Amino acid sequence: MDLTAKPLPAERTWTTPDVFWPALSAATARLDPPLAVLHLPALRHNAHDMLRRAGGTAERPGKPIRVASKSVRVRSVLDAVLALPGYAGVLAYTLPEALWLAEGDAEHPAIEDVVVGYPTADRGAIARLARSPELAARVTLMVDSIAHLDLIDAVVPPAERETIRVCLELDSSWNAPVLGHIGVYRSPVHTAQTAREVAEAIVRRPGFALVGMMGYEAQIAGQGDNPPGRPAWGATLRWMQKNSREELVERRGAAVAAVRAIADLAFVNGGGTGSLEFTASDPSVTEIAAGSGLFGGHLFDTYRDFRPAPAASFALSVVRRPDDRTATLLGGGWIASGPPGPDRLPSVVWPTGLSMVDREMAGEVQTPLTGAAAGILRVGDRVWLRHTKSGELSEHVDAFHLVDTVDGRPAVVGTALSYRGDGKVFL
Repeated sequence: MDLTAKPLPAERTWTTPDVFWPALSAATARLDPPLAVLHLPALRHNAHDMLRRAGGTAERPGKPIRVASKSVRVRSVLDAVLALPGYAGVLAYTLPEALWLAEGDAEHPAIEDVVVGYPTADRGAIARLARSPELAARVTLMVDSIAHLDLIDAVVPPAERETIRVCLELDSSWNAPVLGHIGVYRSPVHTAQTAREVAEAIVRRPGFALVGMMGYEAQIAGQGDNPPGRPAWGATLRWMQKNSREELVERRGAAVAAVRAIADLAFVNGGGTGSLEFTASDPSVTEIAAGSGLFGGHLFDTYRDFRPAPAASFALSVVRRPDDRTATLLGGGWIASGPPGPDRLPSVVWPTGLSMVDREMAGEVQTPLTGAAAGILRVGDRVWLRHTKSGELSEHVDAFHLVDTVDGRPAVVGTALSYRGDGKVFL
């Protein structure tokens, strides 16, 4: 899979839905749904556009992007993205996943810089890491309290293991006046003083090396600022994000300076797909974590300043016609994580003019659709959908069919196994 070349203008057909989706149907006509597709020109576009938003290009990179693997979960895509200048390292979501990526195999090179984005309590995986010089040099664990160090020491004492690389997570949420906590509940380390105290405790402990800091500003990166049909709420979100950015730049800068005074940090990670420009502009950050923008889940349709191409999508078959106004799909209940609501449902994108039935919505085994197009759908026809969150689609399919331009037309050129297809279920 080669992502180096930017797509030609003629390949950017995703901007014209009545061309893009029928072309995908034609390219995959011999395949039976349910099926998932990666449109390679769209994936290339997204990968290069993320580099641009981070302040550079593939030829002249800005701040490096560490690929958030949970937003991809396809090993060959991780390999292809990391081959692009401007991308460096992986932000994994579990330690067993990180070990798998760092080990490599006959088909995939070892990834030599993997940061686990969340603390781990997997004792077996900790023991594997601690007793392998190669893995210990390639994998960095996330910590935010002394309790994490105590757990690691209880699994393998310092005298019996390799030095464990650790990254200190800073809470990047905003304690807003009146509104209170805005963001996600992650690290208890909120201030520069607390960051320094925890860092000092890490540095004093034998068997650990404090090599990095991280902070994920979810209220900025993961919150679309232009919700459809809700202009007042959109204005409120933009006000919140502006004030949160101003507060975070100052507080994160102070925290990083406090920790750098006692530890030689190799990296300071921040951001996400939704905040590439802001995080790239923060002088205290040395790299940006992002991954969702590669596949372009429909979560990003609610952002004003950028719009990834729909590189990943999936098709389901019409299997019933309960009446003249309804067409029923087999499956469809591929619901995204997060606060339950309509925005977590798959988006029905082709044919246009279809909507889910209020009393059923997306079901595990069937999804009825109504609307103008439902009346002309026949048993065996396919409907295209997009998942809300990028990487979670990979948990529903063994492989993605790769569609590229061949002789001027989209065609299936191969497949890419998901983690599931590789026999891996990490979370």
